[in-house]
Amino acid sequence: MTRRAFAEQLEGTADHIADASRADLQVLLRRAALMLRNVGGLELDPKTDEPLSGLATEMGVSKPDLINTIVGDWLVANAYLPVSTLDEDSETAGSA
Repeated sequence: MTRRAFAEQLEGTADHIADASRADLQVLLRRAALMLRNVGGLELDPKTDEPLSGLATEMGVSKPDLINTIVGDWLVANAYLPVSTLDEDSETAGSA
């Protein structure tokens, strides 16, 4: 269920609260608390969200970290952010 659909369900229940059972209210309030606790601030289309979730799992990173990396790389590639450079005196791991 999308956040929008859930918000509409909450509003509908609030409009007819006398008709709602205690159990239904408890379920709605627990789901609302869970959604608030896990809010990421960005609602994606399911056709975008599902591949991102799978890729994040595959890479072993959180979805917000993956999105941050993707957006940051895009901003650098399109000259909205400067390219980070290494100082000559800095140490690097690995080989070129």
